[in-house]
Amino acid sequence: MAEPLKTFIGGEEVEVPNTIPDIRAALPEDRRADFDRAINAAGVDEIHAVMRHWMLEAVPDPEAEALLDRLAADEAERRSIA
Repeated sequence: MAEPLKTFIGGEEVEVPNTIPDIRAALPEDRRADFDRAINAAGVDEIHAVMRHWMLEAVPDPEAEALLDRLAADEAERRSIA
C-alpha cells in the first residue's frame, strides 16, 4: 500500500491522496465520474500526469503549481535514495 504523501498548505501539513481509490474518495461527489473516465482512459505513458492532475484537484491549493513541483521533487528524491 502506498504511503500518503504530505505537504504544507497554508502553513499546515496535509496528506495528499496518492492512490486511485484515495484520490477518488477525496474528490467532491460530482467530480468522481469525470475522474473515473480520465483514469480509465489514461494509457501507461500518461497515468502519472492524470493522477497528479486529480491529486491537485482533491487537495485544493491556491498555489497548485508549487504543490506539484514540491511533490515531484520529493518523489525524485525518494527514488534517488532507494
